[in-house]
Amino acid sequence: MKIYARVAELGSFTQAAAGLGLPKASVSSAVQRLEAMLGTRLLQRTTRRVTVTQDGQLFLERCRDLLDDVEDLRTLFQPESAVLRGRLRVDMPLGVARQMVLPRLPEFLAAHPGLELELSSTDRRVDLVREGFDCVLRVGPPGDSSLVARPLGGCELVNVASAAYVRAHGKPTRLEQLAAHRLVHYVGSLGARSPGFEYLDAGGQARRVAMAGALTVDNSEAYMGACLAGLGIVQVPRWGVAERLRAGELVELLPRHRPAPLPVNLLYAHRRHLPRRVQVFMQWIAGVVGPLAVPQRVPLARGGGVAQGAAGGLSSAASSRRRPGVATGRPKNSR
Repeated sequence: MKIYARVAELGSFTQAAAGLGLPKASVSSAVQRLEAMLGTRLLQRTTRRVTVTQDGQLFLERCRDLLDDVEDLRTLFQPESAVLRGRLRVDMPLGVARQMVLPRLPEFLAAHPGLELELSSTDRRVDLVREGFDCVLRVGPPGDSSLVARPLGGCELVNVASAAYVRAHGKPTRLEQLAAHRLVHYVGSLGARSPGFEYLDAGGQARRVAMAGALTVDNSEAYMGACLAGLGIVQVPRWGVAERLRAGELVELLPRHRPAPLPVNLLYAHRRHLPRRVQVFMQWIAGVVGPLAVPQRVPLARGGGVAQGAAGGLSSAASSRRRPGVATGRPKNSR
C-alpha cells in the first residue's frame, strides 16, 4: 500500500522508486500484484504519465487512512519529544485560512518537518468522518452532535459598508433608516430567502429587519467583493475587515445593533486515541485563532443566518446561521 500510495501521489514509478530507495521494476511489480489481488486497475499508465483511476482514487484515500493509523500505532508509546510524522487533513473557512492560518503555517511546519498537511477551504460544510478529515475549524453552529467540539470562543460580527457607499447614500444611525439603504444578501444556495439585516436588541434577543438589495450572492468572495464595490451593507467578522476599517476603506455602521457573535469550534471525531499529530495541530490552531475570538461569556448565535459565511471567509449574518467563510468578508454559515 505504501508503494502504491507513493506512485499515485507522484504520478511516476521512477520518482516513487527513487524516493523509496527501491528498483523501479520492484515498484512496478508491487503495484501489479496489488491490482491483481484487488481485481481492479488502480493506475492508468501511458508512455508520458501515470494517472489514478476512479477505483485507484478511492483505494488511495483508504490507503492513506490505514497508513496513518499504522503510524499512530508505531508512535503510540513514543515520548512527546519524538518527531511527528504523517498526514493531517483539516478543513476551515477560506477567510480563516488565508488571513489567519496560512501566514503562521510556515512556523508550524518548520517545527514539525515530518508532517504533511492537506488543507480544505470551501464555503460548504464538509463531512468530517466520510471525507476523512482529522479536524475541522467551524465558524457557526457545530451541527453534527456526534462530533467532539472544542470551543475556541466567538467570532464578533460587524455591520460595514464601503466608504464610497456611505458617501453616496449616507451613514445610517438608527434602525429605521435602513429602509433607505441596500443590503447585499447572502444565501447558502441561490433561490433561498435572505433573512435580511440581523441584530441583537437591548435584551439580547435576535431580531431581523427586511431590507432591499439589488444583489444576492452565495459565496464569501462575492459577498465581500460586492461590499467593496459599493453595492450595499454586509455583516461580517470583525477580524476579517479590521485592516480595511482602520484604513478607512470600510465604515462600521450601527455598532449598537450588531449580530450575535458566531461560535468558533474545533471539531473532531470520537476516537479512543487521538493521534498526537492531531493533538499538536489543534493546540497550535487554538493558539492562532483563540486570541482573536470573543470570550465565551458573550452570548453566541445559535442559528439563523448572519455572518457566518463571512466569518469563515467572511460572513454574512444572514447566512450564517448560514453564510460562507471568515476573515475575508464573507457570510456566516460557512463552516
